[in-house]
Amino acid sequence: MIHRTEEGQSALFEEIPEKGGGTRKRRAGSGSPIASDFGLTAPSQLVKNYVLDTNVLLHDPASLERFKENHLCILVDVLAELDKFKSEQTERGANARRVHRRLTEMFSSAEQVTHGVTTEGGGTVRLVIYDPASCPKNSDQLNRFHRVFPDRERVDHRILAACLLLMQYNQAPVVLVTKDINMQLKARAVGIECQDYLNDKVDAREVSNYEVCRVEVDPSELHRFASTGDLPISEDRIQGVAVNEYVLLGAGEKQTIPARLSADGRFVRLNIPEVLKIPDGQSLKPLNLGQRCLIDALLNPDISLVTCYGHAGTGKTLVAVAAGLHEMFNRKYNGITVSRPVVSMGDQLGFLPGSLDEKMRPWLQPIHDALDLLMRPTTPLGPRRKQQKATGAAPATVKKPYEILMEQGILEIEALCYIRGRSIPNRFFILDEAQQLTPQEAKTIVTRMSRDSKLVLVGDPAQIDNPYVDSRSNGLVYTRNRLKGQPFVAHVALNRGERSELAEAGAQLM
Repeated sequence: MIHRTEEGQSALFEEIPEKGGGTRKRRAGSGSPIASDFGLTAPSQLVKNYVLDTNVLLHDPASLERFKENHLCILVDVLAELDKFKSEQTERGANARRVHRRLTEMFSSAEQVTHGVTTEGGGTVRLVIYDPASCPKNSDQLNRFHRVFPDRERVDHRILAACLLLMQYNQAPVVLVTKDINMQLKARAVGIECQDYLNDKVDAREVSNYEVCRVEVDPSELHRFASTGDLPISEDRIQGVAVNEYVLLGAGEKQTIPARLSADGRFVRLNIPEVLKIPDGQSLKPLNLGQRCLIDALLNPDISLVTCYGHAGTGKTLVAVAAGLHEMFNRKYNGITVSRPVVSMGDQLGFLPGSLDEKMRPWLQPIHDALDLLMRPTTPLGPRRKQQKATGAAPATVKKPYEILMEQGILEIEALCYIRGRSIPNRFFILDEAQQLTPQEAKTIVTRMSRDSKLVLVGDPAQIDNPYVDSRSNGLVYTRNRLKGQPFVAHVALNRGERSELAEAGAQLM
């Protein structure tokens, strides 16, 4: 059976029956198989062919199991790129090794990896080889691609060229899956269907909406709630409200009271002190509704995970640190740990001089600033008068209050890249800038928490420097989305800046 390519070229090939009822293609009149041996032909033409970019596999090694009944294509060039990362002692290196091990398991019983093996979801996975010297004659579309992108050794271009070859040899759609925005633009420019990896992406509305949900009640119900702090309500009136979500109970335009939906379907009053008092330090008073809700979640012993979104200047880090210190001094926890990712988490810090603390100081300086502000003794404003130094006496170094706690091990400010393998019991753990995490890194941190520990993830999904995530797929929003509705999880969004009028105007208008 002789076929001609859709582009009308003179390169002819024939289908050769194989064991099990499948077919493979080879050039007509020749004895050497071509297309099937390079993985260019799919086992069937009934479902799509998905080509995975390297960044997708590094982002989620489990993506090999996510495409159900479809055909999955892994280019050998992608394997070569993964090989560059496998020796890294980072989350990225661990993911590369996981992909290699999983592919080895999948192909352990395959006679030829380019013919494909079945997956648990009913689809197939196969390796695809792009070799312009040995592959069949290029199509007009592929020749045009090489004129536009002449660098044939660049891995991105080889992946795109392989997609065009797959389109030439398969009637079913060919889709490139990549998290590289520039790669997506190139693919669409040459007529390749392209998608982002959406398995761990949350709905855009969950990231963009920072407003507190309003639930309408009768004036009599609102008065009863104001007096008792408890309001049972039917399920049909709270559809869409998650457990431990904060809402505004409203009866009319001006009568509102904040409340939290408990696990048993009742609205309960916020339980917060007037101020968070730090011994021998400053007191912090919540300045808006969002901060009051956040403090309620941070001080609630039944909530072990708190996620918080907030723009710059909304006070998310300062409030979290103040609540942690408040709980620690009240002996609710053995200590407090504060950290933030060094983008990306796991990067080596050897290029900075000094000890580990000195290396981490530039990354953790915002946390030191918050601790210094909260634990600074109350002193009058203005410059201090210089005191005359005693002659011959060495200048005394006065340690800051939080530095004394750090020496005692009660307060930890540490690098996040060394958390793997730890078990953290009875600690108040604050992770700042959590939007820089990948979902896999967030999972690693959540699974480190032992009994009686509290984990607080704060960050701004709109401020991301990690090239492997975006506002809808980072570890902060992923954790919130996957654990939403659990009785021990709460979420708060802060939308009002309190740093200064200038900072608030800059966050909103610039």
